[in-house]
Amino acid sequence: MDGIVEWLPVAAAVFAVPQFLPQLASLWRSGDTAGLSWSWAALTSVSNGGWIAYFALSGFWTALVPATSVTVLAGALAVLLARRVRVPRRHAAVAGGWAALLAVAWAVAGRAGIGTALAASFVLQVVPSVWTAYRTDRPTGISVGTWWLILAELACFGVYGVYRSDPRLIVLGCTGVAASVLMLARAYRYSGCRDRAMNDSGRSTRS
Repeated sequence: MDGIVEWLPVAAAVFAVPQFLPQLASLWRSGDTAGLSWSWAALTSVSNGGWIAYFALSGFWTALVPATSVTVLAGALAVLLARRVRVPRRHAAVAGGWAALLAVAWAVAGRAGIGTALAASFVLQVVPSVWTAYRTDRPTGISVGTWWLILAELACFGVYGVYRSDPRLIVLGCTGVAASVLMLARAYRYSGCRDRAMNDSGRSTRS
């Protein structure tokens, strides 16, 4: 059992490395930003930059792979979104302020400081995505592929955190799974409503 659990960071890396590619491909192909949050992409990139430092200080070398991939790809998504929607100054200020806070936490308290800040960061990071998705009537821009991969990655980290008695990874896993389930539920619910509306429209036309 111990050997299997030790492979969880590897599984997380497999899920994490490509996780933003479906969302990037969807946005690049369709240009549809409905239901997408720039703040989510930007804060995800910044926070995973912090996780790179935390994992390196903790000796979790395998975990550096997904953290680096998410930092780069979420950053690319933020840039792509910024080219299509206006980014409010306060949202940009929050992202910049969060990066500065992580740097201060690292400088003052090292691994424990940045780890504690990052444990709380995932809530800050995913709230904009959930908020935007549920406030958008037609969240057609959400990629379910990306959120399934996020769910799988963070479930792996949550279980690994329990095994290693790391409360930061446990919090990361629990909040990540909860946010992913909410996003997938929103996307599939809209998809189901749309399909029912199309079927009803078709029946009305035939009658």
